[in-house]
Amino acid sequence: MASENVSGQLRENHAEARDRVEDISAFDSWIDGARYETDAVVETVDPVVDEPITAIPRCGPTEVDTAVDAAWSAFDEEWSETTPAERSRRMFEWIDVLRDHVDELAFLECVDTGKPMSQARGEVEGAIGTLEYYASICQGQSQDGRQVSTSEDLHLYTRKEPYGVVGQITPWNFPIWAAAWKLGPALGTGNATVLKPSVEAPLTTIRIAELSEGIFPDGVLNVVTGTGSAVGGALTEHDRVRKISFTGSVGVGQRVMQAAAENVAPVTLELGGKSPFIVFPDADLEKAVSAVADGIFYSTGEICDAFSRAIVHESVHEEFVDRFVEKAESYTLGDPLDEETTMGPLTTESQYETVTEYIAAGESDGATLLTGGGPPDDSDLRDGWFVEPTVFDDVENDMRIAREEIFGPVQTINTFSSYDEAIELANDTEFGLAAGIATERTSVVHNAAADIEAGLVYVNEYGPILPQAPYGGFKESGIGKDLGTEVLDHYQQTKSVYVNLDEPEL
Repeated sequence: MASENVSGQLRENHAEARDRVEDISAFDSWIDGARYETDAVVETVDPVVDEPITAIPRCGPTEVDTAVDAAWSAFDEEWSETTPAERSRRMFEWIDVLRDHVDELAFLECVDTGKPMSQARGEVEGAIGTLEYYASICQGQSQDGRQVSTSEDLHLYTRKEPYGVVGQITPWNFPIWAAAWKLGPALGTGNATVLKPSVEAPLTTIRIAELSEGIFPDGVLNVVTGTGSAVGGALTEHDRVRKISFTGSVGVGQRVMQAAAENVAPVTLELGGKSPFIVFPDADLEKAVSAVADGIFYSTGEICDAFSRAIVHESVHEEFVDRFVEKAESYTLGDPLDEETTMGPLTTESQYETVTEYIAAGESDGATLLTGGGPPDDSDLRDGWFVEPTVFDDVENDMRIAREEIFGPVQTINTFSSYDEAIELANDTEFGLAAGIATERTSVVHNAAADIEAGLVYVNEYGPILPQAPYGGFKESGIGKDLGTEVLDHYQQTKSVYVNLDEPEL
């Protein structure tokens, strides 16, 4: 009876949370500086209790056309004429409004994705920090050209110009942070944008667009909600969208690239990962265990650069495994609205099914399941999409769980005996987003960082991810970069200007 009472309280808490969501906004699309409704809607679902949170517009090609037209009007009539200083001022004004709504945005992210409240708040603050970074640097670096030395009778210089209207597609695992990664450099360099958030977790993206009302010219920032096939397809195929930036799976990224190629539109793709973490024999195991755990159990493992493959030297394997299992079993699964919860549910039902299928595949392929492997025993969580922290040992690199992206709290462990074998195992993957190294030797750090085929290398820690540094992968993990100053080049095109000089005459 007590269990039923607790479960009833959980449902009551989330019913109240959904009421609060409805009080915040109707969560319509945001087109041309105003809320945009459609007759057809799609529900976003609370992953804790499997109940609808709210309904959002189910847009399609017509709404994409409307948003693209609005973006071009805003760009042509006003935004293209703004100076970097003016764009910076407007972005900082928006940032000030967002800072006033941190609690609200963290709450929305928590309810929509199932992230524990502490993680949701950290990601909202990270998103705002990212926007602040681009609001700062766009004044000095967003349109820097250069003078090219040639001859005395020729003045040759370059200038950087925005594309005009860009299309952006963000994932459901880091909704507000991913939106900031794309909006910051796009707006800072003078583009207008049409952004499609994931239909699974769109609430914070819609809300930050609403909070820009009256700050940017109408049409500069548009958010069009709906399914990937209807909205994402229309956006990537649109002949008036000059550049596409996509974050998501490899399969969808390939289709985005093919669609953009029809219009010769450049793409930035941040795709999947199967990131290794190499534990060398001299590693501080306390640091190594914490790093790997953070890298696979943060956000319930729904992270592109998750440290899903621990590659451990055979001399420290046994101790590492003992410590890591203890760490995995220390997580508190529960209601993400509860401050004591350290791991929430997976964000979608389909992802829950995917993760549990991979766990079954790991067992059938002969890996040793050390802990976890399914939903928690707690009956209060039976209606949500919860999976316990799961650890497999005795994993071979040809097993599915070692090669395919699981996108859940599932850790694999295998061993190595030499430096060369460690690097070979780390690189034996189609992905190349991130990697980690645990060692106390500087020479190992720098050699391994050079030898590993990945766009990010973390040493003795997981993260941090800072806007100052480029983020992106090698191989099938993507093309181009988010973050850093490098991303500015992805949102601009370079023009060379030749000015022929005559001899001065009086």
